[in-house]
Amino acid sequence: MSTHTETQKKLSFDQYAGKYDAWFMENQNLLRSEVALVAKVMKNCGRALSVGCGSGLFEYFLKKDYGIAIEEGLEPSATMAEIAEKRGMDVTIATAEEGNMGTETYDTIMFNGTPSYISDLEAAFEKAYYGLKKGGKIVVIDVPKEGSFALLYNLAKTVGSWDDELFKGVRPPSVYPIEFVKDANWRTTGEKVELLKKVGFGQLEYAQTLTRHPLYANESYEEPQDGYEKGDYVAIRATK
Repeated sequence: MSTHTETQKKLSFDQYAGKYDAWFMENQNLLRSEVALVAKVMKNCGRALSVGCGSGLFEYFLKKDYGIAIEEGLEPSATMAEIAEKRGMDVTIATAEEGNMGTETYDTIMFNGTPSYISDLEAAFEKAYYGLKKGGKIVVIDVPKEGSFALLYNLAKTVGSWDDELFKGVRPPSVYPIEFVKDANWRTTGEKVELLKKVGFGQLEYAQTLTRHPLYANESYEEPQDGYEKGDYVAIRATK
């Protein structure tokens, strides 16, 4: 991926940071469902690093609603990092590929919603591997490419807008901002699993949420489930 593309991603999140939080606030049940999934796989996480922590929105609700404290983050967008720091996080402004994850420093390193925005995911996973203590966990959570949300997102990315007639009757009432859709590169669950194993992780576990069609995903809260075959938000947890 070119430096120009990486810069464009950063600029998008700098420029539209407010839209990120606003979209989740408009989709409260979806947000609650996703936070519950993250809480399920981050229970007893010990010292944890959030890679691509964004505005710290999820970390805020994890602490508020579940008592799970993730106080350190990496984030390439200075605007997003500033918001996260106001929410109590200590954030280093850097990409996942270039940021410092330490050496055998963390019990858990989390990538929540970020793999789609990381160009060299293998390099990021390698950094996480060395940053984890022996027996530490990597937690990778994202929209899987094979899911309904990603299929809609990729269609919107292709046509360049949510306003196309193709989306009539099938797009959610409040859609993910097109600026973030255009910058993403969703990967399948299988692709992420392959990279994790290649780097050296094992003992993979899975959990999922958002099992209804995107049109109805925000209608009610959904408890997380084990597995990965039907969720539009999937968590993979693996062990060093």
